[in-house]
Amino acid sequence: PASEARMFLCRLLGIGAAQVAAYPERSLSAEQSAHYAAWLERRSAGEPMAYILGEREFYGRCFQVSPAVLIPRPETELIVDLVRERIRPGSVPRILDLGTGSGALAVTLALEIPEAQVTAVDLSPAALDVARGNAALLGATVRFIASDWFSAVDATAFDFIVSNPPYIADADPHLDDGDVRFEPRTALASGPAGLDDLRRITLAAPAFLAPRGYLFMEHGYDQAAMVRDLLVSAGFQEVASAVDLAG
Repeated sequence: PASEARMFLCRLLGIGAAQVAAYPERSLSAEQSAHYAAWLERRSAGEPMAYILGEREFYGRCFQVSPAVLIPRPETELIVDLVRERIRPGSVPRILDLGTGSGALAVTLALEIPEAQVTAVDLSPAALDVARGNAALLGATVRFIASDWFSAVDATAFDFIVSNPPYIADADPHLDDGDVRFEPRTALASGPAGLDDLRRITLAAPAFLAPRGYLFMEHGYDQAAMVRDLLVSAGFQEVASAVDLAG
């Protein structure tokens, strides 16, 4: 699409879209032309714009991304809103982000709730590198831990545990469509019904939550009832679903 081609030109020339339109006669150097052609070829092959440009916006901030991490989605921003709505005045909330990926959730929460103590974990060293880079670029204080969910997490009583875990069924044909086919499969697929990681988190979370603590997890559009059942079976109270921008 022309809009994406313009985005490439803006990046290469370091100018805005209005300037690109105002000065159509401006030419690219040989090196810029080579980059432009390579980017167009990658996009034609279906590679996500976020990976080609190396960034994606989340909650009004620009996050660096790479093929090592899931591309942040606007629907995940709802988790930030849900946490912010429940912060008690004068408190110092302890927040744990499981499977942080690019760090979008953890970094955003640390910046939106400056008094919070935020810990973020991921099993992937490459993902943690991206997350640490985003925290540094955006000036967020976050403690990062290499961990398979809770395995390396101290027995801290967290006020909030948040996660956008893998929740797509292993055999779901959508895994081979669009942008998703370029993203790390381990950040997307989770067993025959897509519930394996949601179940692991749900069963382990109570031991890491403070009294009256909250667990917020993103899940698939058709998994709400099953996830609520998991939470109730694990002893959670006030179990509810919230509908995000994607439904």
